[in-house]
Amino acid sequence: MVNERKRLKKMKKKKRRRRILFWLFVPCLLFLISSAGYALFLMHKAESMINKSYEEIGNNAKSIDPKKDNFSVLFIGIDDSKSRKFKSDTRSDALILATFNAKDKSVKMVSIPRDSYVYIPCEDKYDKITHAHAYGGTKCTVESIENLFDIHINYYVKMNFYAFMDVVDALGGIEVEVPYDIKEKDSEDHHNAIVLKEGLQKLNGEEALALARTRKKDNDIERGKRQQQILKAILEKASKTSSITKYDDVIEAVGNNMKTNFTFDDIKSLIYYVTSKKNIHIESLQLKGTDQNDGVYYYELDEESVQEVADTLRNHLESSDE
Repeated sequence: MVNERKRLKKMKKKKRRRRILFWLFVPCLLFLISSAGYALFLMHKAESMINKSYEEIGNNAKSIDPKKDNFSVLFIGIDDSKSRKFKSDTRSDALILATFNAKDKSVKMVSIPRDSYVYIPCEDKYDKITHAHAYGGTKCTVESIENLFDIHINYYVKMNFYAFMDVVDALGGIEVEVPYDIKEKDSEDHHNAIVLKEGLQKLNGEEALALARTRKKDNDIERGKRQQQILKAILEKASKTSSITKYDDVIEAVGNNMKTNFTFDDIKSLIYYVTSKKNIHIESLQLKGTDQNDGVYYYELDEESVQEVADTLRNHLESSDE
């Protein structure tokens, strides 16, 4: 009888332990399933977005694997919105050329001032770089930058105002240093609609756009520095674990307002590139030049500065383990 009671007591303990383990295991399992499900959902959504946004420009790009090869990307921000009626002759408002080195997982980037006076191959003439997109779209813009730096551009990413704002908003805003008090128009061209105070600020999409566009108190060079600062802030915010649950909104925002020649496989390799090293070193390069006005304002780039930046970018692309 005593032995039977002991046996029953042992069985009850085992069952209780099983119940405890079960209720510990089930939430963990559900978490893993939901995480895997969310990751799978994001993967399918991202693939759909990239397929929708994909647009080749016929620049005879050689086969590149961003996971192991060096490559270059031209980021094009276009001066486009509902109030501007999404016209085909839209100008570029921001141009950032970035090179990625697979050996040391580093990035070098340079902003090209929008009023830079450069050779436009598709028109066979010199003009402001901002006009290249109005003349011949993405292809003409890419060819103009390739000619300026004598560098082949592998990829481009073109976004309008809404993609930029929606990404910032989807991430819950970004922290950026505002250099001075700013009154700027919003994305629909309402004057003085955005008011920012000097100092470190958490900015929403409209505010970040205003900061990226303003040049009332300085020039295109400082404007380019701000655009790079904002791009870095977006990349840093997006890389935080806390932002994972916001990726769905980010993908939605980008997909509706972006064109690129990145394929989905390229994007997956790019994710590996970004996550395979804890801290990616990003270096900002600056172009020098002077303001010119012969009835029309333009920015004359310093030839030595262009050559120096071009050499730095080319060396960054050409260096490898070999």
